[in-house]
Amino acid sequence: MIIIILLILFATSITFFLTPLTIVLANKFGLVDNPKTRPHPAHTHHNIIPRAGGLPIFLGIFLPLIILVPLNKQLIGIMIGTAILVIVGLWDDKKDRSPYIRLLINCLAAIVVISTGIGIPFLTNPLGGGVILLDGWKITFDFFGKHTFIVWADLFALIWIVWTTNIVGWSGGVDGQLPGFVSISAIIIGLISLRFAGQGIQPQNVAFLSFLTAGAFLGFLPWNFYPQKIMPGYGGKTIAGFMLAVTSILAFGKLGTAILVLAVPMTDAFFMLIRRMITGKSPVWATSGHLHHHLLSLGWGKRKVAVFYWMISMIAGILALSLNSEQKVFAAFLIFVLLAGFLLAINLLLKISTLSDEI
Repeated sequence: MIIIILLILFATSITFFLTPLTIVLANKFGLVDNPKTRPHPAHTHHNIIPRAGGLPIFLGIFLPLIILVPLNKQLIGIMIGTAILVIVGLWDDKKDRSPYIRLLINCLAAIVVISTGIGIPFLTNPLGGGVILLDGWKITFDFFGKHTFIVWADLFALIWIVWTTNIVGWSGGVDGQLPGFVSISAIIIGLISLRFAGQGIQPQNVAFLSFLTAGAFLGFLPWNFYPQKIMPGYGGKTIAGFMLAVTSILAFGKLGTAILVLAVPMTDAFFMLIRRMITGKSPVWATSGHLHHHLLSLGWGKRKVAVFYWMISMIAGILALSLNSEQKVFAAFLIFVLLAGFLLAINLLLKISTLSDEI
């Protein structure tokens, strides 16, 4: 426990003390968000806010990792994939890029990680009865040496990493919302990984990576909490989902844990995708209407919305540490149903309110 606390404090300190310098540099080089010149349908702020939060978060995770852990190809691949997201994130922070370019970059970062041998070789059968193997179909090819493509394992890993990278970022629209629930989720995955880990990385190294991720986002939290001094930016948001996706795979495929801990952002993302497609909009183009937008419309303050996300993540995390695979699926489904009912009720109330105003 002492080692875990020290790891988190190490990463927290680096990010915390580098973030003010990032704020200065972001203002100097125009990496800022100005709602008047750069309108965005999902934003909830009205002032000019520096972006580029991905840079101190990246350094908070990987500087301690380089110092404390002997690097192997998997860890180097994770570092390179994350660096790609940070660089593109800074580019996006300067001037918004097309969401299709972002999606391609997310795929590239995921492929870099998968190419080092990180995949999903099996899924635990949520209905009981063992596991579903995904490593049966393999394709071997020569390209500067022999490589093996485990088709279903690598494909599922690609989908999981890209999906989680995006949906976690969608739940970062309110001051302090993202770093809080990401820190909690990373700690839970780190604790799980102490029980199980594999794919070329020792359990303690997977735990180190998870706890450093938690610490880096905790160090960013004081600067991002209401009223925020800096935003995570696209780099910070994608690092969040990317690291949670990869560490959940490395924790011996504990995707059920990640699904439970991230049940709120995943349910929110599912409804947003359905809503966008029903209204004829592209699934990747940002819109308002996320859960945090609805909560704000009900009169909740930004602090209250952020703490709400943290509390749900904490409750789900505690459940994830004590439940088996089947129970985790049931708990995640229960959260999904409750949140779905909540979202539908809010939408109905807003429509009734709009009709009343028109009358």
